[in-house]
Amino acid sequence: MSSVQDSIIFGNILSTPESAEIWSDHTRTQYYLQFEAELATAQAQLGIIPASAAKLIVKHCDVKYIDFAELKKETELVGYPVLGVVKQLVKKVNDVEAGTGEWAHWGATTQDVTDTATVLQLRDTLELIEVSLAKAISALKSLASKHKATPMPARSNLQQAVPTSFGFKLARLLATLLRHRQRLETLRTTLLTLEFSGAAGTLATLPPTTSSPALGLDCQALLASNLKLKSPLIAWHTERDTIAEYGAFCALLTSTCAKFALDVKLMMQTEVGEVSEPYVPHRGSSSTMPQKRNPISCAYVTAMNATVRQLSASLYEAMVEDHERSTGPWEIEWIVLPQISTLTHATIVKTEELVRGLEVHEDAMRKNLDITQGAIVSEAVMMGLAKKLGRQYAHDLVYKVCQQAAEQHRPIIELLWKDEEVKKTVSREELKGLCDPANYLGYSETMVDRVLETC
Repeated sequence: MSSVQDSIIFGNILSTPESAEIWSDHTRTQYYLQFEAELATAQAQLGIIPASAAKLIVKHCDVKYIDFAELKKETELVGYPVLGVVKQLVKKVNDVEAGTGEWAHWGATTQDVTDTATVLQLRDTLELIEVSLAKAISALKSLASKHKATPMPARSNLQQAVPTSFGFKLARLLATLLRHRQRLETLRTTLLTLEFSGAAGTLATLPPTTSSPALGLDCQALLASNLKLKSPLIAWHTERDTIAEYGAFCALLTSTCAKFALDVKLMMQTEVGEVSEPYVPHRGSSSTMPQKRNPISCAYVTAMNATVRQLSASLYEAMVEDHERSTGPWEIEWIVLPQISTLTHATIVKTEELVRGLEVHEDAMRKNLDITQGAIVSEAVMMGLAKKLGRQYAHDLVYKVCQQAAEQHRPIIELLWKDEEVKKTVSREELKGLCDPANYLGYSETMVDRVLETC
């Protein structure tokens, strides 16, 4: 196994078959050939190469004609696979009509083909991510709506803070994924751009003619249109910001998934027990402890995100390229983009599955709200009493009562009701309402609804 997307064992866990296929030698090589076919077509339309030559070139731009064993040897010799592909294409066409194959790859350079093929692979990957992201958003929308009023403890520094709702927790994640959906659309506008500019980016191989004063640029625009990509404003051979931006997007998206996975792991602890990963017999089981149900999906999401974040950092290194054609940094992208892409798609797929099948234990959430003997609503009680007793008096009283409740293991409502000033201020029923965590969810439901309305 050279990478997880090639693994028989881990291929469906740390990758997906769809994303692995996009980044396979087969697909990449087909995209090289698609570039050559569309280039020949565009150049024939503009009268740059003979139409008959273009027809034969297009006919042979099929990966089934490629000898991959020969391509492997040629790549190891030259250092790049494009030349080997072009040589095989030229030979196939020349075998049909001598000399005609020489019109293939006319005016193009290796990086034109490589970069454009990479952009097409990134386009396909973003389409996969978009579909899985939509599924995750749909699942979250349903779960957040269902639990928008389900009370649970909010936690600060791993300690219980104030009550919140589980739906509110989910809606925060949902809002973040909606922002990622916007980022994906923005990314497309810059990333999906053709590279066809020749050796140093000046497109000097297709000079202007009397009848076509912008022949090279016309060819560039037509090729971009044929490939359904944007035409570049200027060459970007050694300007790799959009590729790095793609890596940043993947790091952001998977980090959001990992934050959710971390929360699920913490909520799955035996002493907490508020949620469980989707149940499948023996999933997450231990080889020595039969009682265990490990958060295995969360573990994979965490590991994949950490890897994506590290790999995406190398794309910033790849931005620091010398002059008009680089000596080394470019190849970094070849190494890390397949892994970043397949790991990212697997991460969002795992996250969607986790949300869709998540088991929510409302009884445990309620039980955990009660373990502090009411201290979790100390803020609510303080604010409620402060209106009549004054803020400082109420603060000091509630602080003292919370300490006593912890020491004596008694509910704070009992200790508060012993205070004569409290009895003069509120009724027992009013105090009970102040001490109910479900009554102190703030604008949780309203905010959840606001997020749901934007989906």
